[in-house]
Amino acid sequence: MQNESTRNTILFIVCTVAILLLYQLFVLQPSTERQRAEQQAAVETTVDGPATAFRPETAVFTDRRTALATGPRVPISTPTMAGSLSLQGARIDDLFLTNYRETLDGEDPVELFRPQGTEHAYFAQFGWLGQNIPGVPGPNTEWTLTEGSTLAPGAPVTLTYDNGQGLRFTRRIEVDEQYVFTLTDTVANLGSQAITLAPYGSVQRHGVPDDLGRQFILHEGAIGVLGDRLRLEKYRDWEDEPRIAYESTGGWLGITDKYWLAALLPDQTEAIDAELRVRRVGEVNIHEANILGAARVINPGRQITETQRLFAGAKRAEILRGYENSLGIPRFDQAIDWGMFWFLTRPIFLTVEFFYGLVGNFGVAILLLTVVIKLLLFPLANKSYESLSKMKMLAPKMEEIKKKHGSDPQKQQQEMMALYQREKINPLAGCLPILLQIPVFYALYKVLFVTIEMRHAPFFGWIQDLSARDPTNVWNLFGLIPWDPASVPLIGGLIGVSNTGMGGFTLSLSVLAIVYGLTMWLQMSMNPPPPDPVQRKIFAFMPFVFTFIMAPFAAGLLIYWAWNNILSILQQYVIMHRFKAENPIDSFIDRYIRKKAS
Repeated sequence: MQNESTRNTILFIVCTVAILLLYQLFVLQPSTERQRAEQQAAVETTVDGPATAFRPETAVFTDRRTALATGPRVPISTPTMAGSLSLQGARIDDLFLTNYRETLDGEDPVELFRPQGTEHAYFAQFGWLGQNIPGVPGPNTEWTLTEGSTLAPGAPVTLTYDNGQGLRFTRRIEVDEQYVFTLTDTVANLGSQAITLAPYGSVQRHGVPDDLGRQFILHEGAIGVLGDRLRLEKYRDWEDEPRIAYESTGGWLGITDKYWLAALLPDQTEAIDAELRVRRVGEVNIHEANILGAARVINPGRQITETQRLFAGAKRAEILRGYENSLGIPRFDQAIDWGMFWFLTRPIFLTVEFFYGLVGNFGVAILLLTVVIKLLLFPLANKSYESLSKMKMLAPKMEEIKKKHGSDPQKQQQEMMALYQREKINPLAGCLPILLQIPVFYALYKVLFVTIEMRHAPFFGWIQDLSARDPTNVWNLFGLIPWDPASVPLIGGLIGVSNTGMGGFTLSLSVLAIVYGLTMWLQMSMNPPPPDPVQRKIFAFMPFVFTFIMAPFAAGLLIYWAWNNILSILQQYVIMHRFKAENPIDSFIDRYIRKKAS
């Protein structure tokens, strides 16, 4: 009996520690200050490079409309993007992603780039650097539009700039139907002396995003593949080391948000110098991801041509893989934050994506994924449930041993072990299926949290976003009472609904959370009860506690876990019925039949 008690104690500890660890890492928000970046000391930039090409003199901000009206612009219109590029500096600095909305019910498209002069300016610029060469176009140079009127797929525009000192710059800008801009620069040397220039590209973000997350599970900041290595720097680490340099042949480098990416894509055969840099202007940190190409000599009467690309858009896996294949960009799909357990996260996402292609609904795809996982774990789970069924049948014998040797724990344990050996029962067999579910749970959590395919993906009925929590709330009778629990003073934050899918502790209960709790209670009811009265009470209370713990998680996770519980219950019931072990389902059916008969 003591061994039985030990088994249940171990099982309880494993479950509790696993759930609490997941809750701590992936739900509770770190308490660090959001504006930590603005507390860094001013950084002096002394190395010539893209960073020195642009130094704003003021941190006074203006609104977007005013900033866009400060100079001539070229409209951008594609099936996926809308905005404009500035002829001042030829910057791509005004961009919306028209296929995505800021909120589920909103109409405003997602803003990616924001022009210089506004708060949180974010843009990409390209140019040339040279030692002591006057007239090289900079961020304030006024380019002239010479061909085209609106930048669109199949409709490039051409910009020119003549410095009046023997150099003529021509820039042809193209855009495809997804998210890649192609810039082809031609520099003609009309003077009498050879010159040396090096091309550069720069993605610059002023400050950090307003919605910057601080979760351990999510990477936001600098990202790239250089020297065949994935390079990741969160904003706080980036600011701790204001210049990080790399050397590479090809690769890519940029700035990533949870769902969006702006990345420089150099020629994959060219040797480059890349750097991450932070500069302080007033109260704002300017984060830069820069790529500097090899210096090239232009002899008198000659010209050179350089092609650079920019990805600016949504991190959709299929699109990233397409560019990886067509442009030869190394490991471009790793712009999605698959995490350290990518070997689990990516296969699970690909499986969900495959099922989505068959059924057209990510919620149903998650249900099918659960079935596949249950089939893969079926042999182990079957042995576990067989052991649990046999142990439930042996409960009377265990009770006899406990009564017979209650005063001799050592003898009691010996008798229990002998009973297990005679009946070929492994008392710890129930732990393994639970342990194997933990990495699957993490991987699915990661998929729901970071993949844009799950963002605003509907299921059925009231579940219109699998990546967010279930919006229903027991405190207003699931919407039947016309009031918002979050508006209650003092306690609104606890009983209200924060529709993030990854929020902090809450006392709100949704339909899916209650379904999860009920399925957990039924599954635990089918296991043999712990012999110790204290453990029995703890196990009886666990479904109630975990219902509140799981309530803030994404709806897709609760769908997975509740459906997994249902499949486990069915599997366990079949085994227990086969062994003729007592179980709550048969007991309920018997009571119902007797009641109908009477």
